[in-house]
Amino acid sequence: MHIVLKIHNGYNVGLDVETIESITELGRNEAHYKIPEKEFPYDSLKPNVRLFGTGGTIASRLDYRTGAVIPAFSPGELYGSVPELADICNLKTEKLYGVFSENMGPEQWKGTAEAIGRAIADGVDGIVIGHGTDTMHHTAAVLSFMVQDTPVPIVMVGSQRSSDRPSSDAALNLMNATYAAAESDIAEVMFCMFGPTSDQYGLLHRGTRVRKMHSSYRSTFRTIGDIPLAMVEKGQITPLKSDYRKRRTDRNVKINTDYDSSVSIVYYYPDMKPDIIESLIDNAYNGIIIAGTGLGHVNKPLYPVLKKACDQGVHVYMTVQTLWGYVQMFVYDTGRDIMDLGVIPASNMLPEVAYVKLCWALGQSHDREEVKKIMLTPIAGEITEREPHNGYLIFQGGIPEVEEFIGRNNR
Repeated sequence: MHIVLKIHNGYNVGLDVETIESITELGRNEAHYKIPEKEFPYDSLKPNVRLFGTGGTIASRLDYRTGAVIPAFSPGELYGSVPELADICNLKTEKLYGVFSENMGPEQWKGTAEAIGRAIADGVDGIVIGHGTDTMHHTAAVLSFMVQDTPVPIVMVGSQRSSDRPSSDAALNLMNATYAAAESDIAEVMFCMFGPTSDQYGLLHRGTRVRKMHSSYRSTFRTIGDIPLAMVEKGQITPLKSDYRKRRTDRNVKINTDYDSSVSIVYYYPDMKPDIIESLIDNAYNGIIIAGTGLGHVNKPLYPVLKKACDQGVHVYMTVQTLWGYVQMFVYDTGRDIMDLGVIPASNMLPEVAYVKLCWALGQSHDREEVKKIMLTPIAGEITEREPHNGYLIFQGGIPEVEEFIGRNNR
């Protein structure tokens, strides 16, 4: 058993009760855990937004009696905790699931895609999906394939820090995401989270090119191999790219939730043994995504078992564990040898995006050429013709010029 203490800086400290020698009571305050509800106002001139909940911590607070997070999810609760939402839109909410994000999977993805289809048919102007941050990029990627040609923005949002902490990003992320859903001209599956770790602005990331890159920073999500779609700040959306799908007034959308989950990602490492691939074959996996080294390589002891997998009809695709950059298997003899086994290079798809896309592609067909056509035909920006010159920027701390830059801009 533990006692949880809230300290002045907003962090919580848990103490094992068996280690406590004495307690002195200095005062007492009665805790009120229920978020006050106010009727969410309706304005016929404002856009209509639907907020789906899947179990993230957006607009929630911690119940210290149980350690559980109490969601604020009805329109009245959200208005009570984030009244600024009423200045943006008319909001309706629907709780789809109440799970930790690591427990999101095909069942929840399919249900979410179908709920999006119903909301679009109902005439909403935008959709927000509250989600835990750990696997939010997986959900965004798979929804980009299950929900195609959406006429309205679909914006996923989460929070890195719970709303009981002074440094919480929950309210601002929710306001920015709701504004993007209500007003943005970008009709795609997107992310809306902090841009810098401060609260200056949010960024809209394309759902197939975004990844969680830090376990606790509020600016954890980064667009990989490209630049973000837009900035969101103080009631203003500034596009950073022009090649996006535009909002439409029709209600047409393609919902296709067919999905084959018998696919695995294999992260290659030196001295990997063939029995890992053998086990996937023996367990009737239909697809394997390899995150290879460099331009897309694995060691030679894996060659025979990869050929066996391909010969037995397993769909095997190569991505790069560097995340940035393209699979280039024509450069070295080893890459060409691996392609001769039947392994197919997956361009610059991120490994987890290739994983969910292969699951979705195998839901459409098991024919090798048809699956290859689906996999290598861009649907939602998961493959790009080239990476922009500023699509790869990593500043290494400790280097004099970087430290000088940080010092100038960190006041």
